[in-house]
Amino acid sequence: MEDSLYFSEQHLAVRNMVREFAQGEVAPVAAKFDAEAKFPWANIKRMGELGLLGIPWPEELGGAGLDLLSYMIVINEMAKADASHAITISAHTTLGTSPIFHFGTDAQRKKYVPSLASGRVLGGFGLTEPSAGSDAAGTKTTAVRKNGHYVLNGSKIFITHGGVGQVFVITAVTDPSKGTEGISSFILTKDAVDLDAAAAPGIGHDPALPNLKGFRAGKKEDKLGWRASDTRELILDDVEVPAENLLGQEGMGFVNFMKTLDAGRIGLAALSLGLAEGAFEAALKYSALRKQFGKAIAEFQGVQFQLADMATEIEAGKHLMFHAAWLAEHKQPFAKQAAMAKLYCSELAMRTTIKAIQIHGGYGYTKEYPVERMMRDAKICEIGEGTSEIQRMVIARNLLRELAD
Repeated sequence: MEDSLYFSEQHLAVRNMVREFAQGEVAPVAAKFDAEAKFPWANIKRMGELGLLGIPWPEELGGAGLDLLSYMIVINEMAKADASHAITISAHTTLGTSPIFHFGTDAQRKKYVPSLASGRVLGGFGLTEPSAGSDAAGTKTTAVRKNGHYVLNGSKIFITHGGVGQVFVITAVTDPSKGTEGISSFILTKDAVDLDAAAAPGIGHDPALPNLKGFRAGKKEDKLGWRASDTRELILDDVEVPAENLLGQEGMGFVNFMKTLDAGRIGLAALSLGLAEGAFEAALKYSALRKQFGKAIAEFQGVQFQLADMATEIEAGKHLMFHAAWLAEHKQPFAKQAAMAKLYCSELAMRTTIKAIQIHGGYGYTKEYPVERMMRDAKICEIGEGTSEIQRMVIARNLLRELAD
């Protein structure tokens, strides 16, 4: 798709810049950060300097001022090297920053977006709860208005950047009698848990943002994949949140986070596709070098058929993902296409990484090659930002609505 209808010269320049950084600086250390489950602060600082943490936001707010396709290219290229670095960009930008940019007031945008877009601090999105996963409407966290502020109580789980982030968009019930129309969202700030590690490269903290009492990170999850990405519980214990931190109107939290998730699904499709491409490229190279029975295994039809299937499916995934991004960029309805791209690309990532291990044989099962890490990283793509089952429901609902129309 080098000269496809989607890409301009600028898109290709962005891709080449990210590819150089991802392959030159991220790929060589990805296995180490994965093994140690450590957050790569120094690389995150570098990503901020390259503008990768503010790709779609305007320059006057500290962003790079690029379009949505550029943003998807960045996530996609980074995931070829390491999914943990890619999800850091995606969760920070789409989940942490985009609700403030899209639904916030001018004052909120000016206060929070420049720090986030420059990568000086990291952002996150507090939606999932112990009893509200796929059923996001089952939110139990409450926000009670009292003396000119809101008091928030509850907990959120599986929150990307829960420990390392400083700015969070949190959903809470403001009116229990109204169902989904009683859910609102708020901007909350706290200190990162790992301030010493962040202080070395000099990021992760903006002293102008308050540390809200009672808002803190809980235990860090020990995960199968995305191990260099920080995932934790967030605890809200009588947190007094200023009224001006209400994001959008009261009762609009559910509608707004559904819009956020639609956009996030394209990002996760881009990440999944990058994983598939990274695993395919590794398998292709390995098959040309590995010799059995006196010749390269790439010469065996059994291997060739697997490579052909992987390449074809990746090409199909590219069209699904970039088409959804193009629709979103041009302000056209894209919910169905985003769900299709996320469903197809996440399941493709799983299929492709398993095939890549098979082509590597016994070596693929060892830490010596990156494909085992890629397989572990791929699994969560079928779960996060709406499981495969939820995507199928979204697609079917859209199909039936189109039929009714």
